[in-house]
Amino acid sequence: MSILLFVAVIVIAVAAVISTILLYRKMHNVRLKLNDISETLGDIAQGNSNLKILAKPSDMTSIICYKINDIVHEFREQVIGMKKTEEANGQLMTSLSHDVRTPLTTLIGYLDAVQKGIVVGAEREEYIETARLRAHDMKDYVDVLFEWFKLNSSEETFTIQHVELAELSRNILKDWVPIFENTRLDFDIDIYEKRIEVNLDTDAYSRILNNLIQNVISHSRATHVKIRVSLLAANVMIAVVDDGTGIPKQDLPHVFERLYKCDMARSEKGSGLGLSIVQQLVEKMGGSIAVKSEQYQRTEFIVQFPLADEKTC
Repeated sequence: MSILLFVAVIVIAVAAVISTILLYRKMHNVRLKLNDISETLGDIAQGNSNLKILAKPSDMTSIICYKINDIVHEFREQVIGMKKTEEANGQLMTSLSHDVRTPLTTLIGYLDAVQKGIVVGAEREEYIETARLRAHDMKDYVDVLFEWFKLNSSEETFTIQHVELAELSRNILKDWVPIFENTRLDFDIDIYEKRIEVNLDTDAYSRILNNLIQNVISHSRATHVKIRVSLLAANVMIAVVDDGTGIPKQDLPHVFERLYKCDMARSEKGSGLGLSIVQQLVEKMGGSIAVKSEQYQRTEFIVQFPLADEKTC
């Protein structure tokens, strides 16, 4: 019995020693890995966010390493997004400064000529009228700019309510009829005859439809425009179609980007924010917008919103 007991004690002791050695090695590996993590995080803190902490699935620290890598990746994406936003804002401010300064300088020139008596009689009246029109152009530009900044801040609020879209669309479009006639723009309005139930902010919807129509008048050089409100599966579809100059194929993917101005599809006048505002309004209300165009033939902007659930009607 004493020999067996002795052997058992020896086996236990050897096992304890082996376990201690293995534990020490694991702790040593963990310590090395923690040092590696610390050094890598130090490099990341210095701006090298492309680094990753390598670890085998069997490592004790693998879960921590993978989690840190996920956090660093998310942080890197946020930094890239912030840099893009910063660059875009810089471009925006440069463009805005130019777009505001030019008409403002022209406006001052006309008013100075009138005030100093450089022009008289009928020419003076023409200068005053031109200055008035330039002032209105600047107001429209500032209004669009204000709307865009408001949309991209926390100040914009939407009042989503149950709306009958067919009648709402008719009420909006009837105000455009005199404008179409004054600009000699042929028009065709086709609105679904039955009720169309949706959940929208009525003011935002008006801005969407008005902006799309104004885009046709200001930039397309069209002779005919068609506005169609119809049903498509579980959605309502609003289409604004014109026969103007169209949008070049290479520009189509960019028409909703802020400050983007198509050479052929738009005139020099404009902020480059109108369609970006439309897209944001549509998406904030759960809709979608797309554009199709064939140069010198037709351009179609298509907006879709889901129909209201019958339970909410």
